[in-house]
Amino acid sequence: MLKLFKTILKTGEATLKYPFAPMPISPGFRGKPEYKPEQCIACGACAIACPSNALSMSANVEAGEHTWQLFLGNCIFCGRCEEVCPTKAIVLSQEFELAVGNKNDLFQNATFKIANCTCCEKPFAPQKEIEYTADLLKQTGMSAEAVEACRDQLQTCADCKRKQSMRATDKVELTGFMQKGNEA
Repeated sequence: MLKLFKTILKTGEATLKYPFAPMPISPGFRGKPEYKPEQCIACGACAIACPSNALSMSANVEAGEHTWQLFLGNCIFCGRCEEVCPTKAIVLSQEFELAVGNKNDLFQNATFKIANCTCCEKPFAPQKEIEYTADLLKQTGMSAEAVEACRDQLQTCADCKRKQSMRATDKVELTGFMQKGNEA
């Protein structure tokens, strides 16, 4: 018995004093997602990549708003949201203690304004996403005047862009090509 006590004293403590002392966390630990709405462009890449559907995007066209929502109760801390975010608006932190008294405390929300198409006036994309695209064009070396010149194109929905390109192809003369094809 005395030999057992000597072995225990020599070995030291086998347990941690958690929760009375902070728990040491390894550098690659994936904890609670931290969201920075001021950095987000509301592209929805994180919501598409989330395997547990903890992230969602919804649009309220009448109010002209796009809502981003995270429910930590469904989050499996996989890190896919962090990987796909183009602006690093969501990153996994070292925080792992998520106990709350109210389920609503596990929700995080952010609301973004939806831009309207310059042609048809229908809402089509978050305004921050359009501004981000314009900023990317400036970073590639495009002048500010050139970016402003193509702003109408940036603020046009896909349907209107398609209609505009169809009108441009209506002017193509196909009869010359068709006659050459018939002769061969």
